[in-house]
Amino acid sequence: MADDSPPQDFIPLVPYNGTGPAGGNALTDDLNIWYQSGDIGFMIIATALVLLMIPGVGFFYSGLARRKSALSLIWLSVMATAVTTFQWFFWGYSLTFSHTAGPFIGDLANFGFRDVLAQPSVGSSRIPDLLFAIYQGMFSAITVALAAGAVAERGRMLPCVIFMFVWSTIIYDPIACWTWNTSGWSNKMGGLDFAGGTPVHIASGSAALAYSMMLGKRRGHGTHELNYRPHNVTHIVIGTVFLWVGWFGFNAGSALAANMRAVMAAVVTNLAACVGGITWCVLDYRLERKWSTVGFCSGVVAGLVAITPGSGFVPAWAAVIYGILGAGFANYGTKLKFILRIDDALDIFAVHGIGGLVGNICTAFFAADYIAHLDNVAVIPGGWINQHWVQLPIQLADSFTGGAYSFVGTTLILFTMNLIPGLHLRASEEAEILGIDDAEIGEFAYDYVELTREVLNDVDGETGSVFSAADRNSAIRDFPPVGREKNAIHMMDPRMYGPGQSSQ
Repeated sequence: MADDSPPQDFIPLVPYNGTGPAGGNALTDDLNIWYQSGDIGFMIIATALVLLMIPGVGFFYSGLARRKSALSLIWLSVMATAVTTFQWFFWGYSLTFSHTAGPFIGDLANFGFRDVLAQPSVGSSRIPDLLFAIYQGMFSAITVALAAGAVAERGRMLPCVIFMFVWSTIIYDPIACWTWNTSGWSNKMGGLDFAGGTPVHIASGSAALAYSMMLGKRRGHGTHELNYRPHNVTHIVIGTVFLWVGWFGFNAGSALAANMRAVMAAVVTNLAACVGGITWCVLDYRLERKWSTVGFCSGVVAGLVAITPGSGFVPAWAAVIYGILGAGFANYGTKLKFILRIDDALDIFAVHGIGGLVGNICTAFFAADYIAHLDNVAVIPGGWINQHWVQLPIQLADSFTGGAYSFVGTTLILFTMNLIPGLHLRASEEAEILGIDDAEIGEFAYDYVELTREVLNDVDGETGSVFSAADRNSAIRDFPPVGREKNAIHMMDPRMYGPGQSSQ
């Protein structure tokens, strides 16, 4: 009798029954039958989106800084990716997500990605270890990139690169372990942190505050010399767009599968970003009567930071509250650096440290059991809307422990490094005046910076020039650059020195 049933065009999902720590032998076993191809594809895309956020951080920081140190901040962001990715492969993943981890940190069972292959991951049984490892590696990289912005305009590059490796090992890995590893103390206690309120944002914000404190204030801090506007608002907008797009992979991807929980995370992520941008923009308008682009972009990032820990736990309407409170508190938090007398040049602590804390606290109020269960797996008691009152002290304990550990640990790391010959943290005064781009990298974010210097050098070095010193000084006075920086080389039209041109 003929079989009239429609042919199956899919492979039935098989419950995991692999053997060995790697999940099986790829030569004899099909290691794909335990996972949905849709989940695999979704998580690969989410990984790429989180990677996109890292140059976004670089462009955002670069635009906020002065022209003469713009390239160094982009360089530090992409270098953080390289250094931290190697550290993650070397032992970072094992210290964070080994299956045999303790309550504070893992072991070296997966040193060098040993046996990291097809076994269901610590984070979710729906994706394998190897995919979870590369996805979480991007989280480690962007956390380090966020903290590295603290060296803006006055920190040396080599010590910062070494700091990246050390900090990710001693600070990030333990915090991520106790937050997301099922063996971690915060995870067992019931802490709710969907995508990194404490390991990513509070940790990086606290580290940036400590790094700024250890470096000391920039030259001219507190005087008109540092009373400048961000040098490139376009860079800030580009960085914000990269971050905004990438944050879909950051938050929605933390569902670790293509399901309704990931969809809800995407919805609240975008909504909180929009509300945060509007909130900051309005708060700035009340002071200057200008609709600030920089203010809008800062608010978008603050809203994204705030919604991060709650993105897989809260309903859509709660995202509005996250956006308002995240941007509002971060906006006022920018004043803290003046109270603390710490030159946090890029307001990393205000946006990420305070924003992450606001997000963790809001999650205690608005986490809902039915939202978490949208993946048909997670079961939580919820927050205050589920009358689970103890969630607030749990969130506070997790937040302040992570922040204190990061701040104190970062301070000790930097204090020790500064005592080692060749690893002093701060650039020389001459390098700071010249600009970190020229002093440390030898390249520039803009061609005309180097071109103008070459022209000036050629003019000064000419013998028998048709110009006298008085002529050149007069030309400089007659061609002042618009919005030039303090302590920067004057920007002049090179044509004024062309052959056959008269000083008149």
